[in-house]
Amino acid sequence: MYRPLADELRPRSLDDVVGQSEILGKNSMLRRIIDSKQIPNMIFYGPSGTGKTTVASIIADKTNRTLRKLNATTAGIADIKAIIDELDTLIAPEGVLLYLDEIQYFNKKQQQSLLEFIENGKITLIASTTENPYFYVFNAILSRSTIFEFKQISATDCEKAVLRALHFLEERDRVQIVCEDGVTEHIARSCGGDVRKAINAIELLYSASKGASSKVAINLTDAEQVSQKSAMRYDRDGDAHFDILSALMKSLRGSDPDAALHYLARLLEAGDLAGACRRILCSASEDIGLAYPMAVPIVKACVDSALQLGLPEAQLPLAEAVILLATAPKSNSAVMAIGSAMADVKAGKVGNIPRELQNVHADSTEFKREQNYKYPHSYPNHWVKQQYLPDELNGTRYYEYGDNKTEQAAKNYWDQIKK
Repeated sequence: MYRPLADELRPRSLDDVVGQSEILGKNSMLRRIIDSKQIPNMIFYGPSGTGKTTVASIIADKTNRTLRKLNATTAGIADIKAIIDELDTLIAPEGVLLYLDEIQYFNKKQQQSLLEFIENGKITLIASTTENPYFYVFNAILSRSTIFEFKQISATDCEKAVLRALHFLEERDRVQIVCEDGVTEHIARSCGGDVRKAINAIELLYSASKGASSKVAINLTDAEQVSQKSAMRYDRDGDAHFDILSALMKSLRGSDPDAALHYLARLLEAGDLAGACRRILCSASEDIGLAYPMAVPIVKACVDSALQLGLPEAQLPLAEAVILLATAPKSNSAVMAIGSAMADVKAGKVGNIPRELQNVHADSTEFKREQNYKYPHSYPNHWVKQQYLPDELNGTRYYEYGDNKTEQAAKNYWDQIKK
């Protein structure tokens, strides 16, 4: 029976797990918990192929607990009841260690069906998820669990797994595998931190290259074809989506055109043209703002061009927009100003609109009062002093001029007039 190479190579001890030194290294918290054999309910959170299932299996072996595995994408209440029926029987006298993969796909009722049994310790839950558990796991489960985050595997650590896979194949099939320069580095780098994906690539390359000879040659061209685009971790509804969008926005704000172009490229490679356009448009007002107001119409023109052109040509105007925003002077004075104004309005600080600013048609009602509005264009420099804010907020300052050339020029202009 065929058994995937990744499963054959699944580590049997914590020392063999690739990466995750922060939580599995010597004297780390999770390592000490596993060594104590007093396993609490846990949630393993992180990308696929980073060792979550492997560590759960190792925990079950070390604690001699009956291990049951469920995948929330296919399991239901009936599967949970079947496990509950095993409790307090000869099948599971010490209780059950339940590994629930992709817990985010269980609804509230399904998750709550476990509560009674994880509360009394008859079921020890180890759940895994590729999504942020604080968004997808219900509070009742979260409050009874400890969360451990599994990080993406580095290319250096991933290459160790690749070399181990090659060595295993050589010993198992009694062959000599010769890899062209750069093959193992390319696979380790292009797998996107997913060890399973890297080992699957090795298995595919080996199967395609193996012949009657005891010598198997793997070339770089084949490796590039097998692993093309595999480094992309992207899900339009998942954390990776929002992480890349956030990284693009923060790189623009941080005036790093190289980083901004990198994250733009990742979005476009994944086909997320709309997400890239939205963040670029937002940055023009949020981060450049009044320091360079012309950034808004320029970027809008670039975005319109990109949407008309479509991919792949859309990358050209969007690259121009990104470079312009990253190298432009920055000001968040408008953001701070509207934020302060919104905070006052939400807090109920509104007051009556001054009579001078009210709609002139109010004068036609039975409450005839002089409006006394002064028309600024009738005065020198098109300005005259009068009250615009409600009495309760008179004198409040929301907008502070930024320290850039454009806003300071406006400040000097009005300082001269209003002095």
